[in-house]
Amino acid sequence: MLSLLRQYSHRRDLRHLKALAWMVTALVCSGQLSLPGWEAYGPSRARQAQSTERRWQRFLGNRRVRVKSLYVPLVLAAIHRWKGRRLYLALDTTVLWNRYGMIHLSVTCCGRAVPLLWRVLEHPSATVSAQRYLPMLRLAHRLLQAYPDVMVLADRGFANHDLLAWLSQSRWHYGLCLPSDVVVHGPHRHPLEVGYLLPPKGEARCYEGIGLWTDGRWLKGVVNKGRPLLQPIALFTVDPEPCFASKPAEAQSYDRIWFSRIQAVRCQLPPWEAA
Repeated sequence: MLSLLRQYSHRRDLRHLKALAWMVTALVCSGQLSLPGWEAYGPSRARQAQSTERRWQRFLGNRRVRVKSLYVPLVLAAIHRWKGRRLYLALDTTVLWNRYGMIHLSVTCCGRAVPLLWRVLEHPSATVSAQRYLPMLRLAHRLLQAYPDVMVLADRGFANHDLLAWLSQSRWHYGLCLPSDVVVHGPHRHPLEVGYLLPPKGEARCYEGIGLWTDGRWLKGVVNKGRPLLQPIALFTVDPEPCFASKPAEAQSYDRIWFSRIQAVRCQLPPWEAA
């Protein structure tokens, strides 16, 4: 573990790597996220168990330790062989103790999300403005310049003009869930909320060339409305391929999601909205 960290991580002090190496080893061996549970797996001349625990606590509270400098190079090294394949990134938020909001951008692998970049805010809500996470996406774009095929997946709380503008410039593919009250243009003569586009149960409809929100600005992509046995969700996607995190996930999705009828609708907006 120490040799791996020496090869990829950018350190300020070798002692930081040694402490981190033993903590990772103890985490893997113990199988639990608990400092007292790691005591049996870390070498120490201390006679009291609390001494070893305090040592790790000092490492966790050391402001000279740059976590991302140690961690991010390891993730990039782990995925360096994926440059010829599609790379899926999941953008999501987590609320901790009803006080902190954590924005994390993760690499999806085998149905799991491995954090790549993150940001913690004192914000007791899962909904955050685009200005809070766009710098993180720009950094990820620089780190992943060698990956030509990147797909960003995000929940309905991230669907906004600023994010779509940045994604369009980045040339990344994307799939965003939309709230049911989002206004769409094109499927009917007048704008309406996406929730009214639900087809009968067991059917699916793909609306191509739709306009989003009140201004109808975003015309690229497809709104996919399906009502299988699962909860219906509107998906706004720019993706030439289906998006699955792994082959088991793809097989599971095809087993669970089935439609008796699939209809594709190409929408044509009025000239004043399409301009």
